Amino acid sequence: MSAAPLGPGRARRIALAAQGFGRPRPRRPDVRHLRATVRRLGLLQLDFVNVLIPAHFLVLFSRLGPYSRRRLHQLVYRDGEFIEQWAHEASIVPMDCWPLLAYRRETHRPRPRGFEKFLERHPAYVEEALEQVRRQGPLTADDLPAAPTGIQRIGDRWGWSMGVKRQVLEAHFGRGLLAVSDRLANFARVYDLAQRVIDPAHYRRRADPREARLELLQRAARSHGLGTAADLADYFRMPVGEARPLLEQLAGEGRLHRVRVRGWREPAFLHPRADDPGRVEAAALLSPFDPLLWHRPRVERLFGFDYRLEIFVPARKRRWGYYVLPFLLGERLVARVDLKADRAGSQLRVMAAYLEREVEGGRVAGPLLRELRTLAGWLGLDNVAIEQRGDLAARLTRAP
Repeated sequence: MSAAPLGPGRARRIALAAQGFGRPRPRRPDVRHLRATVRRLGLLQLDFVNVLIPAHFLVLFSRLGPYSRRRLHQLVYRDGEFIEQWAHEASIVPMDCWPLLAYRRETHRPRPRGFEKFLERHPAYVEEALEQVRRQGPLTADDLPAAPTGIQRIGDRWGWSMGVKRQVLEAHFGRGLLAVSDRLANFARVYDLAQRVIDPAHYRRRADPREARLELLQRAARSHGLGTAADLADYFRMPVGEARPLLEQLAGEGRLHRVRVRGWREPAFLHPRADDPGRVEAAALLSPFDPLLWHRPRVERLFGFDYRLEIFVPARKRRWGYYVLPFLLGERLVARVDLKADRAGSQLRVMAAYLEREVEGGRVAGPLLRELRTLAGWLGLDNVAIEQRGDLAARLTRAP
């Protein structure tokens, strides 16, 4: 590739195309589109905040439009092509990621902080939980006997807590002894022995830890299109100091290209198959947990967009709202909307709508309202209700 730096517009288009926004949505998304999109992204981060819809469902909607969530469940938990693993955070990944993430399982630390002490103090209970799965087959945390010493929940200083029974199973999952074989209607995990869930060829494969990291970084580059060392390391939660020499090795071997992007302080690494479509015509609401948004410094570099999820910010200190989604129009993030699914009232409520600086509201309101109506229909809600908060709300109300 030429030593001339890439322009920011080209870098942005490459990034959007790599994430699946470089082509029109299919008219009728089916399992082929679901499979291809998850593989293109490399992983789906699981998050079950249900203000709107669990985030991983929305990630696919952003790229495909209305699709069958039942079919996605079958693809992940029945067809044997994908599994849940700790990857970025808890994620859905292709089955062949299992051996690549072995080094993560070997060093997994249970959550919340300090839970290791519980595991050390009650080894018989911890082992009995595993033995019960071995004897009875797939089970949920509710199927386990009560935890010892009367402790039912454990938390950390952030107030995060989880039932002890579930957390013991989570510890076995994190270490690779258990795998998730299903999700119930309430999203509860069903656990089974890993060797009964993971494809035998992948379960038996032992990947060299260095080669595994190289492969994960190359997958991150494919899914990002291009990124700095910090961008790519974040994709699979790898320490950036560990990632830098590996990325240089990949560049030296021609498996990635080292490039410069105008305006970026650090060099970037470009995947050999990254594509610049020349034009991006997307119109999509993005989940706060969308992989396009994971690494906030990259979002700032690519889009000039300062984004922060304010769920954990006290209400009086929030600038934009509780569950705010950026709106991608063309190749720019042009607005942000605070959304809530009012299931009792069958409404998609727009709590607030804000326009980004130097963006013309008349150009945004119509496409955004159409996307909101499409989203509402997919969620089974009858209408979109717009509250008059934010500088885009009035235009959105008047849009046809």
